[in-house]
Amino acid sequence: MATNSTSTWKIIGIALLVLGIGLAVWGYQLSGSVGSQITQAVTGSDTDKVMTLYLTGAVSFVVGLFLYNRK
Repeated sequence: MATNSTSTWKIIGIALLVLGIGLAVWGYQLSGSVGSQITQAVTGSDTDKVMTLYLTGAVSFVVGLFLYNRK
C-alpha cells in the first residue's frame, strides 16, 4: 500500500517538474516579445505576466523536486 502512495507522489513530482520548466521557458519566450521589450525599455523591469510565469515556474519546480525526492 505504501509503495502505491510513494509512486503517486513521484508521478505528481515529475509532472510539477515538467510544468515548472515549461512555465519558465514560456516566460523567457514572452520576455523577448516586442511588447515586453518596450515595457522593459520604458520601466526597466519585466512585465507582470513574465514575472508571474517565472515565479510560478520556480515554485512548481521546487515543489516537484521535493515531492520527487520524498521517501
